[in-house]
Amino acid sequence: MKYHIWTEGCQMNLADSQRVASELEKLGYRATRDVESADVIVLNTCVVRQSAEDKAYGRLMSLKPLKESRPDLVLGLMGCLVGVRDPAPLRNRFPFVDVFLPPSDPTDLVDLLRSRDGGASASEDHQIEQRETEARFALQDADFVLPAHERGDLVSAHVPIIYGCNHVCTFCVIPYRRGRERSRSIGEIAAEIHALVNQGVKEVTLLGQIVDRYGYDVGDGPRLPDLLRAVHDIDALERIRFLTSHPLYMTGDLLEAVASLPKVCEHIEVPVQAGDDEVLRRMKRGYTVDDYRRLIGQIRDRVPNVSIGTDIIVGMPGETDREFEGTYALLLELELDVAHIAMFSPRPNTVAARWEDNVPAEEKERRRKALDDLQAEIVAKINRKSLGQTVEVLVEEKNKQRWKGRTRNNKLVFFEDDSRDWKGRIAHIKVNWTGPWSMIGTVA
Repeated sequence: MKYHIWTEGCQMNLADSQRVASELEKLGYRATRDVESADVIVLNTCVVRQSAEDKAYGRLMSLKPLKESRPDLVLGLMGCLVGVRDPAPLRNRFPFVDVFLPPSDPTDLVDLLRSRDGGASASEDHQIEQRETEARFALQDADFVLPAHERGDLVSAHVPIIYGCNHVCTFCVIPYRRGRERSRSIGEIAAEIHALVNQGVKEVTLLGQIVDRYGYDVGDGPRLPDLLRAVHDIDALERIRFLTSHPLYMTGDLLEAVASLPKVCEHIEVPVQAGDDEVLRRMKRGYTVDDYRRLIGQIRDRVPNVSIGTDIIVGMPGETDREFEGTYALLLELELDVAHIAMFSPRPNTVAARWEDNVPAEEKERRRKALDDLQAEIVAKINRKSLGQTVEVLVEEKNKQRWKGRTRNNKLVFFEDDSRDWKGRIAHIKVNWTGPWSMIGTVA
């Protein structure tokens, strides 16, 4: 019995797909890249942009002939295309889909497979393999078990810590598709990370739509700094990251935790979205350009050698040339390490979807490219400072003839060395070439 999962979108979707795979393998299914041979197919979708939604529909319709030729094939649709609301409209539109799964919840798929044929969980071979896995990795029944192809092989893993979002930014569909904030307990998160470390994982990235809102839905519950301190104590875990933050919740206590905990990496993703106060007001972001500028200064003052990433949207309804130039000027001034730049597209149910989308598509693309070109120059300049320096790299995999890994501040580094297996190890690399998106070096 085989399964195939197609994933589009953010790191949260990647984590969700990993958990679906884990649940399917508990039932005795095994992964396949060949969609034609799969007994279960899950499409995990994204709708944060219209292009992602169109891709999901295209992929879904491409599977309709396969489903019609093989009625026993179980086809599942998951993620933000389904959302947390009643999927009846989707069910009417796509009657050939067997199960519709909200983000982060494979329960209905598991229940369907169990009720239909009991999965493959009763097979003796599967039970033997499960026992061997538990013995090899010293896992307990409640632990999260990675899919077989990642077990003992995955170096860096994503761990959701808070689902949903309470901030209703006017452009963003996430609150409507993933629901309100729900924080996981520190104990549950720590248990999952323990299990991941026992299966060879060296680095975890803690995930949330607004990750520094962790615990705010629990009243006087723990906050992200408390979670970082708890996770930091897990033996054999070497690095901790978190994303994505919101400027309003980047507190002094959180910066202190990043600065003082050796395992927490010096990289912070904190989106600005726009460099003009009027655009920020229309976006309902809750801060000004000067607020963001001061925050970047505070981060750099408190966390030495920090790298900072941001998100920017160009072409919001009504965005003028002058307002866009404010965003360009801010990016030029702050010289951030990463900038994810997207063109506005109206999303259903959002406030901005009711406004006239009056920035022409070609102008949106011009603005996006202008920022992209500027960012390439900025990052090339930043990375040149590493020439001749020795950096600490956690090696993730071998890419053709080169090892590939990342520095603590999230710089991508390649190097060649056939003398040993570097996967999952820390390598000290002397940088002898830099570009805007990566660096190349030799073992120091």
